[in-house]
Amino acid sequence: MEKLTNETFKTNVENEHLLLVDFYADWCGPCKMMHPVLEDLDATNDKGLKVAQINVDEYPDIAGAYGVQSIPNLILFKDGKAVNQAIGFMNKDQLLAKIGADLD
Repeated sequence: MEKLTNETFKTNVENEHLLLVDFYADWCGPCKMMHPVLEDLDATNDKGLKVAQINVDEYPDIAGAYGVQSIPNLILFKDGKAVNQAIGFMNKDQLLAKIGADLD
């Protein structure tokens, strides 16, 4: 799972068909719990979904641009546009239930 920066965030959003971005912070307990779920999703999905992370403390401008106020905050981008959002910890099945319809 790639950690994004200011430079790589825009490139990934524009160039990936399906990109799930985890807005997180190192001090966030639920974010730490979410990490293995996202690692599993990244390794096992068959929809061409790329999973990446961006630290809200290091890149508050990007978090602010997408209205991120609570973390973990997962935003699904499809062809460069934010199409779905999931806030808070959830297991893999819950996450797929939330974003699954947008993965086709």
